[in-house]
Amino acid sequence: MKKRRHFLKEQKKGLILDKATELFARKDFYEVMMDDVAHLSKVAKGTLYNYFESKEELYNQIILNNLENLLSSVRSSLSNELSIIELLYAYVSSFYQYLVSHKNFFRIYLKIFWKEDEEIETSIKLKSEELSSILSDIIYKGKRENLFRDLEEDFVIRLIIGNIFNSVKRSIDNNFSHDQLLAERENLFDFILHSLYAGFDNSIIRPLKNKTIVLTRTVEQSTESAAVFSELGAKVITFPTLEIVPPANWKNFDEMVLDKNKPDFIIFTSAHTVTMFAQRLKELQKDFDFSHTKVVAIGSKTNQICTQNNIPVNIIPEKFSGEGVVAALSKFNLKNKIIFIPRSAIGRAELPKGLEELGAIIKTVPVYNVSLPRKSVVEESLKQLKESKPDVYVFTSPSTFENFLTIMKIDIPANYFKGVDVAAIGPTTKSAIESRKVKVNIMPSEYTIKGLANKMIEYYRLKEK
Repeated sequence: MKKRRHFLKEQKKGLILDKATELFARKDFYEVMMDDVAHLSKVAKGTLYNYFESKEELYNQIILNNLENLLSSVRSSLSNELSIIELLYAYVSSFYQYLVSHKNFFRIYLKIFWKEDEEIETSIKLKSEELSSILSDIIYKGKRENLFRDLEEDFVIRLIIGNIFNSVKRSIDNNFSHDQLLAERENLFDFILHSLYAGFDNSIIRPLKNKTIVLTRTVEQSTESAAVFSELGAKVITFPTLEIVPPANWKNFDEMVLDKNKPDFIIFTSAHTVTMFAQRLKELQKDFDFSHTKVVAIGSKTNQICTQNNIPVNIIPEKFSGEGVVAALSKFNLKNKIIFIPRSAIGRAELPKGLEELGAIIKTVPVYNVSLPRKSVVEESLKQLKESKPDVYVFTSPSTFENFLTIMKIDIPANYFKGVDVAAIGPTTKSAIESRKVKVNIMPSEYTIKGLANKMIEYYRLKEK
């Protein structure tokens, strides 16, 4: 009961903070009375003092809560795998995006940012310093690698954050559309990078600048995949052509995972298979014993999702393909070994066939199906596509290609794609596209979005020579 009371109190406190943020953004802080906050949050003034002792405490708590959320947003956008330029891009874009999405907080934060240090409450000052410290680390690394000019660090931090604030203010004051916000963010980053970079060369740092890419993936994958190309300077139109749905029934899957005799191997062919596998086990309220089962994850993203779901991965093939899996497992004696492959309901047969030839017993079970996305999901993409002139269309599976043709009502694909480049993530997708008389110009040797982006850079550099 105590825990519940604490939870309800914290919940109410959150509501008060939300309402107070709105109020403080509209009026100068020192003119705001506790009565106003109490009225806005529907809490009696006397009760309000159970949460905050004064206007100052309430004001500081608003800023601290939002700063913590901003810090969380910035940190989650950074990764050890990113280059210095990508780290800077992630920092600037996540900072900008958070402030644009939280207009009321931005108006409050803008008032205090330029104050002298001694005028700022200590806890707020510390949170702001954490934000600056993250940026400082990026700048230090850039200078150490001779990418950035040797400028005075405090000046650079103020310059960058000041420019972010100016861009956010312009975006809010002019009520920018989604496309205008994206363009503003890209221009902001280019300006900051020009200011920092020693010997700036757009063709090296932003090699896909001025390229418009139509990226077809599932609804869930589109945003993350688009970021890979956006960081390289491209304008990306995300065009979801697939929506992931559960299989028609779970009977075969349930029988497989609940059987006492566990398989010798499980092969996860995509992040989707891992997610749906873990989700169904959760619904069954069962854990899977992996102690006698080796787990194969195809691709770094699949491996990452396995880790997030506490699934131990034993094997990651060098090549992220069916052939790569067969090559990796050929090192084992597969005679009469049971290999479980959770997969799409329309999964292809190449992988099972290759493993059966090595003597394995294959158990394939659908854990998800794909369908055309709902009309509301693609409306914005259709609008952007109509208003743009794409340079390249990216297809990540035969289904993304076929569904794109269906959504766009394309009867003669060769005519539609005439004069533009077409990219396929791998040979199976390439074959499916070319079977419809459409030429594929770009295909990577590593069948991932990162691999495709690198191949695209190489392709356009050669093309423009």
